[in-house]
Amino acid sequence: MTYTLAQLDVLKCALATGERRVSFGDKTIEYRSIEELQAAIRTVEDELARASGVPTTRQIRIDTRKAT
Repeated sequence: MTYTLAQLDVLKCALATGERRVSFGDKTIEYRSIEELQAAIRTVEDELARASGVPTTRQIRIDTRKAT
């Protein structure tokens, strides 16, 4: 699905105000929890980044210590 920056802004505004219901044009979505809304925001951000060609950066940290 193709997302827009306007949709991302609506989701972030809903999160900032504590709303769980958002409307995009003629469609209304009610999220069950704030965590579900945050997951939707991450999904939209990832899709927008992928569509713009920005590579996803991931970091893996490994901590090794000798057992004593």
